[in-house]
Amino acid sequence: MQKIMSESNKDQRELIHMLHDTQKKFGYIPAHSISQISRELKISESEIFGVLTFYKAFVLKPRGKHLITICLGTACHVRGAPMILDEFERKLGIEAGETTEDNLFTLETVNCVGACALGPIAIADGDYHGQMKTKEVDEIIKKLKQEKSKNIE
Repeated sequence: MQKIMSESNKDQRELIHMLHDTQKKFGYIPAHSISQISRELKISESEIFGVLTFYKAFVLKPRGKHLITICLGTACHVRGAPMILDEFERKLGIEAGETTEDNLFTLETVNCVGACALGPIAIADGDYHGQMKTKEVDEIIKKLKQEKSKNIE
């Protein structure tokens, strides 16, 4: 955190840049960082929190090793995205916006990913899975778990 602080101009216009750097370092924005940035830039913590909650790019809780995102935009919704989401929630034992206890998976939703013709879409660690069916959920989870075991070896 000291490096991020020392590289900034201590200018309030640097706020978003500092938040991005902080998230890059920790994988999320820890509470202690908000306090440090507040003191450094002389901005209230509530103002910083307002920025953090306005932009979807910022995360206030640690994420799992694997990020699964379900598109709930109109095209995906009418093609069954809520059922895909329900299946992921059931299989992972968490709800959207949560992380599994083992910190392996985080499940999120978005309003649109801009690939409406491929809906419903699940994005697993950046890989788009279009025209999803509930029966494919197990396969995606299994593949991500196998990647974990490969990384351990």
